[in-house]
Amino acid sequence: MSVDTKNIRNVVLLGHSGCGKTTLAETMLFEGHEIHRRGTVQDHNTTSDYSDIEHHRENSLYSTLMHLNWKDSKINIIDTPGLDDFCGEVISSLKVASTGVMVLNGAHGVEVGTEIIWEYIEKFQTPTIFVINQMDHEKCDYDNTLEQAQNRFGSKVFPIQYPLNQGKDFNAIVDILRMTVYEFPPEGGKPEKVDIPADEMARAQELHNQLVEIAAENDEGLMEIFFDKGSLTEEELTKGLKIAIAAGDFCPAFVASAQKDMGSGRILGFINDICPNPAERPPVALSDGTTLACDSSKPTTLFIYKTVHEPRIGMVSYFKVYSGELKSSDELINAQTGAHERFSQILVANGKNRSQVDGLKAGDLGAAVKLKDSHTNQTLNTKGTDLVIAPIDFPTSRIRTAITTQNKTDLEKMVKALHMIEEEDPTLHSENSVELKQLILYGQGQLHFDVVKSRIQEEFGVTMEFEKPRIPYRETITRASNDSYRHKKQSGGAGQFAEVHMRIEPYFEGMPDPSGLSVRNTDLTDLPWGGKLAFLWCIVGGSIDAKFASAIKKGVMQKMEEGPLTGSYCRDIRVSIFDGKMHPVDSNDMAFQIAGSMVFRNAFKQAGAQILEPIYNVEILCPEESMGDIMGDLQTRRAMIMGMDSDGHYQKIIAKVPEAEMYMYSSTLRSLSQGRAKFTREFAEYNAVTPDIQQHLIDAYQAEEVEG
Repeated sequence: MSVDTKNIRNVVLLGHSGCGKTTLAETMLFEGHEIHRRGTVQDHNTTSDYSDIEHHRENSLYSTLMHLNWKDSKINIIDTPGLDDFCGEVISSLKVASTGVMVLNGAHGVEVGTEIIWEYIEKFQTPTIFVINQMDHEKCDYDNTLEQAQNRFGSKVFPIQYPLNQGKDFNAIVDILRMTVYEFPPEGGKPEKVDIPADEMARAQELHNQLVEIAAENDEGLMEIFFDKGSLTEEELTKGLKIAIAAGDFCPAFVASAQKDMGSGRILGFINDICPNPAERPPVALSDGTTLACDSSKPTTLFIYKTVHEPRIGMVSYFKVYSGELKSSDELINAQTGAHERFSQILVANGKNRSQVDGLKAGDLGAAVKLKDSHTNQTLNTKGTDLVIAPIDFPTSRIRTAITTQNKTDLEKMVKALHMIEEEDPTLHSENSVELKQLILYGQGQLHFDVVKSRIQEEFGVTMEFEKPRIPYRETITRASNDSYRHKKQSGGAGQFAEVHMRIEPYFEGMPDPSGLSVRNTDLTDLPWGGKLAFLWCIVGGSIDAKFASAIKKGVMQKMEEGPLTGSYCRDIRVSIFDGKMHPVDSNDMAFQIAGSMVFRNAFKQAGAQILEPIYNVEILCPEESMGDIMGDLQTRRAMIMGMDSDGHYQKIIAKVPEAEMYMYSSTLRSLSQGRAKFTREFAEYNAVTPDIQQHLIDAYQAEEVEG
């Protein structure tokens, strides 16, 4: 039986790696009687983190859908990775969640992963509750962790609970909302409600009064009651807090020890009673600029937010029903591909364990197997509806590497495996670069690549290796040069003859016509690799027939695709053809193409040839104590520091860095900051390399040509 939209809660567990999300999810499932025995990350038997590679690394690497029933509600829970290399899993989960549960490690406070995830939360405007976990850790510091959260995320982070004791003897929580103490037995589980100790009553009462004010501030009627009576009933308090959390003005902070099963039941109760159901969230945006409300009485529309390939099962598609009701055997139409998909089985999931249901109503999350032509970020509708839900905006890649295999057979297997993994993870993509003559893999970080490598080896039996990717240099010129070339070939019968006189100059927008030449025709081409080629026909008197202009340009373009210095693409050059000769019998397109290519090559080398390298804008967020080491490392990478600023209690470094110096940077940054820094990069421009680097690149290219 499908659950009504009003009784659905979709929550996503978020937080820095090691904060205890997976253990909290396991405890929640246990409290909701979905499992009868709690597994542990160390024993590799949790409901989430069920893949072999997650067992090996003892970290969440993928998002995992689970669910439980609590009172009249179905609570869907998505556990997510805390490592930013796998940010795509977090972003796709936030797309379909109605509430975020940000888990903090009580011993470590607000960590860089928390900071990163908060940016995603703000982007999606997801109502969020905080859980300060690991209250039983000997180094737990509740007050410091709460203060850090309030300093970083604002006063809207407000304690709804605090520990009566913390550390190894933790067993009691003061609940500000209920004004009671939850005291747990040594084995955890169901607590006993006891009175707040007299020496804690003043603190608890002060916080409770502040909580009442937060609730009253969000509703005029409640504010009048508050001014009139000085307090609110529990029902009125609940109403006010529902409004405040849905508006993002209130982020309640709970405390827990997920490992000891202390506190998770109260969190589930709050999610059930106060957190919004899917219909209480703003309508989802559609690609055409309109919106779609979550309403089960409307035609069916669902959105695939995640795809997984599993051995012996095939493709598993995870989706959210945004409108209508999906029933078993329904046929929906993919709005992007036009494919018809029959849902012969509708599944609900608890990790790798899935069970069949008859249907799912708007707002619910589910899964389907073997949809033949539907993938992540695609919308499916009932016939007669043609809606497209705005796709997830996945981040662009931060690092790249070249990949190789031992033989051609392995290469074919690897490419097939990569295609499958890319389908699962849109933050990863590969490209067979014609320019660099390498297979390039783009991703979020070195760990991201290591996981891909491990999967391909384990699941496909293919050994792949990483190597330094080549740099997409460009070649250009710095001054004008004139040259000529005669191509003459006679080998019996018709020969080949062409003579071309050419001037080449650096091209820039708005430049005047070449001096001393009469321009008859201008052909300005935007080059596929960036920059421009201006091709000017300046022949006076018919020394070369205009019909050979396209052949000469083709020869120039051939040489521009494999530059004279390093074989790199050429850009921003003006070519003027001003004289030459032709033969009435032996001149043809091929002859002029060869002559055009050779004269361009010769003129290029005399025109102050210059190699350009790609430069990236790099933004680094790091703790202040790591700033000196990071700045020192940037200087070794020929970086130009453009600015420094503060962002919360982190420091921001803005720099321009050559791509040639960025290889393995994510690993270096992680090492320099103990994993507490992050960076983003964006292509900025091409700049000239220094003379010593240019000569080194030319020498290396020539040596490679000799070896080849």
